[in-house]
Amino acid sequence: MIDQALLDRFERVSGHPAHPWLKRGLFFSHRSLNDILDAVEKGSPFYLYTGRGPSSEALHLGHMVPFVFTKWLQDIFDVPLVIQLTDDEKFYFKDLSLEECKRLAIENAKDIIACGFDIKKTFIFRDTDYLQPMYTNIAKILRCLTVNQVKNIFGLDLSSNSGKFFYPAVQAAPSFSSSFPHIFGPDSNYHCLIPCAIDQDPFFRMTRDIAPRLNLAKPAVVHSKFFPALQGSSTKMSSSATNAVVSAIFMTDSEKDITDKVNKHAFSGGRATKKEHQELGGDLKVDVPYQYLRVFEFDDEKVKKIGDAFSSGKMLSGEIKKELINVLIPFINAHKEKRKKVDDALVAEYMKIRPLQFKGKKV
Repeated sequence: MIDQALLDRFERVSGHPAHPWLKRGLFFSHRSLNDILDAVEKGSPFYLYTGRGPSSEALHLGHMVPFVFTKWLQDIFDVPLVIQLTDDEKFYFKDLSLEECKRLAIENAKDIIACGFDIKKTFIFRDTDYLQPMYTNIAKILRCLTVNQVKNIFGLDLSSNSGKFFYPAVQAAPSFSSSFPHIFGPDSNYHCLIPCAIDQDPFFRMTRDIAPRLNLAKPAVVHSKFFPALQGSSTKMSSSATNAVVSAIFMTDSEKDITDKVNKHAFSGGRATKKEHQELGGDLKVDVPYQYLRVFEFDDEKVKKIGDAFSSGKMLSGEIKKELINVLIPFINAHKEKRKKVDDALVAEYMKIRPLQFKGKKV
């Protein structure tokens, strides 16, 4: 778990205050984060790796969490970043044509670029375009894995298409810097830090188990909690769910869409009647508007004030929903304005195989 001692060390080593999402426990656990901090203290380089499985036209709020956090990490540590677009994965696992998966990857790349990643330090790649440079590592990873291991880790069976068995090695390969010879060199062994949602941990637990057999550094991982759907804090926001239109807020939604979705569909921790709510107060643990505010309202004092008012019954459900709407609309509108400036030519620049500019020596 990411405890106070680790947060204190993170702030000391990075020279920056911890991100609100670290302090509030949205990113709550890790594997080997101390190894990354050790590397920073020694002046050894590391890089960031994150990704997106393109199964929808636009990203939703939950998708934004790892990208916003990764952007912050890139800024404070001034390090290179690789972003994997897993068009092959969605082809294996979803009822989509490969051509559609490739197209959606480019559309998703536009949303990702709009987050503001430094083009001099960021390489975005689509698996179907970049498999060859990674293939040496993919082959080594596959030799370390048995069919039974992959079947048990990822819940596959003998009726699963063979691509589902092959794919985990493709997601593992970017964890090793030698998969990017144009950036780090073909024999490099840089430390890697992977911000991801907790459901991705099986891929990287598997990768970490394999790394010593390949004489490569184990990737470090920081995990975020699931971002809940509007229907409740025990659900996960998903763009491919059958009710995604009302369970997810997309980065393309209009102000009216956002307002209607929050007011009509966001699960409330309020009581059945106004009188009961004022007497007993609201339940912050299940109130979706409050959970979203803890993510997208960065003012700690304001979040506490809203939480205290709602839990004491002084603030009603409609009022806390209004507070959320007032936070989400500017956030999404700002993103849409940035996305308008991202054209196919800029996407091609981010996806061009090229050296990146960063400090540090090769190890």
